[in-house]
Amino acid sequence: MSRTEARRTERFSGIAEGNLSRNRAMRSIARFDIYDIATGALLATLVLAVWLTFRDYAISNDEGVQHHYGELIISYYQSAFKDRDVFAFENLYLYGGLFDIIAVGLAHVVPVEAYELRHILCAMIGIGGIFASAVTARLIAGSRAGLIAAVALALCGGWYGAMFNHTKDIPFASAMMGATLFLVRIARRLPSPRAVDVAGFGLLAGAALGVRSLGLLLILYLGFAVAICLPWRERGMRLSFAATSALKALPAVVLAGFIMILAWPWAALSPLNPIRGLIAFSEFHYDIRTMFEGRVYEMADVPRLYTPVYLLIRVPLITLAGAALAMSSLLWQQRDEDRGGHRSDLALVSLSVLFPLACQVLLRGPGFTGMRHFLFVLPPLATLAGVGFSRGFDALSTRGPRLASAGLALVSACFLWDGVTLARLHPYENLSYNALVGGLPGAFRRYELDYWFNSMPEAIRTLEAFVRDQTHIDSIHPSKVYSVAVCGERLPFDRAVTLPQLRWDFRSEWDESEFFIASTQMNCDHDLDGDVIGTVERFGVPIAYVKDRRAIAKRPVDTVASPSLGQEATARTRSIP
Repeated sequence: MSRTEARRTERFSGIAEGNLSRNRAMRSIARFDIYDIATGALLATLVLAVWLTFRDYAISNDEGVQHHYGELIISYYQSAFKDRDVFAFENLYLYGGLFDIIAVGLAHVVPVEAYELRHILCAMIGIGGIFASAVTARLIAGSRAGLIAAVALALCGGWYGAMFNHTKDIPFASAMMGATLFLVRIARRLPSPRAVDVAGFGLLAGAALGVRSLGLLLILYLGFAVAICLPWRERGMRLSFAATSALKALPAVVLAGFIMILAWPWAALSPLNPIRGLIAFSEFHYDIRTMFEGRVYEMADVPRLYTPVYLLIRVPLITLAGAALAMSSLLWQQRDEDRGGHRSDLALVSLSVLFPLACQVLLRGPGFTGMRHFLFVLPPLATLAGVGFSRGFDALSTRGPRLASAGLALVSACFLWDGVTLARLHPYENLSYNALVGGLPGAFRRYELDYWFNSMPEAIRTLEAFVRDQTHIDSIHPSKVYSVAVCGERLPFDRAVTLPQLRWDFRSEWDESEFFIASTQMNCDHDLDGDVIGTVERFGVPIAYVKDRRAIAKRPVDTVASPSLGQEATARTRSIP
């Protein structure tokens, strides 16, 4: 080739490369369509909603001990492992404290009240779980599937209502969904996944393990991903494929273990402790009762279908329908790739829903507070719903645009109905039940309701208003203390009081209390009689009662007033670990 021809070839190669780069850029821009914009707008709206409403949610029964657990972990490290109180604090050592460590650390630098900060942080992590669910659905079936998945999870009351004060279950569930996203990406490139995907999986798997030992499931899912991607038709390649895949994924396991140890000191004491922790959870037999189909069970004696049934009646029916559609498509897909998505992707996401539920049913693990400990299956369920409906719309469009439009309208109407329901329940979105049990009215006195006592602030405001209207605040004697029995923890009660002029005393002897505040959860409101002076309700269903007992209360033996709000008082409680 002559020098002129070489220059000409080089010039045309440069032009071709430039055109190729521009085409790639255009394709990258084109990838973000109207559905992606709508998904982004939804996430932004959720962030705004969090900032506008985070003060509407009460401190949960467990947040006080969890926050202190985070302080003990930090103290353990600051003392160079000499302060070992972290291993003797109730049963918290069986959990990782990643969220609590972060919350305690931020509380020292962010000018926000500690528990409000916890609620903001937890809610933002919950939105991160919605984002991970949407991205996973988009990866499998396109941007429309991503939008539907985001809507499905955001409008699930069991998720949105838990985002503010389920400070273990929501971070764990979000980390599990994020790890599942990277697992899907890893599976597509086995036996040589990209380093960024391996790192992402390891980071989020470690975050999950840093909250609950149940994150060990992700290691099993990784093995399953390798198994379903094996070249089964080529015997000579199986061993090499598996070995290469395991070697490439090993850094993720190491990274996950490192993060777990940092966030969970007890796990660092023995390599078998994470497994021991998992076994301990499966054998929990505390004196805790739960409501199921109108009957009261001890947590160790719940029916095998306790958790699956709670999922069936708590998750919106439209989401369950979409997830079922996606799972059923695995039965008729014959090729590895179908309609822009991969069969193995659906198998992995389906596994993250079905496997833990199957273990719970087969092993008959303990259960209480409904599906609280299984919130981590909600994001993959929403992902499946997005994939199922998106592919369903594609199938309908082949039969005519009107049919596809009708299907879209129906699904949209169902989601809109769920959204209106959550708005009417606010801030008790966690009490949403679907039509299988007749919504919240049908679940009343039959299933778990306000187990976190989120209705505490509204109930206390009702009591304060009652006392204020009966007396002149300015004329209240400084030593006057009103005794009150509360079917809940003392910390949420103290933080919910708004009138400093009124002072309250948690009496250890309930029969001596002048007032009684109780949620209808587990019929706690039946424990003491009194005249009902206030009711917290939604959809006509009483969530909590405020009772005046002054006419029937026993005269206290010690009538010395407490020197400050609730000081030296003891709470009687039905707190749930």
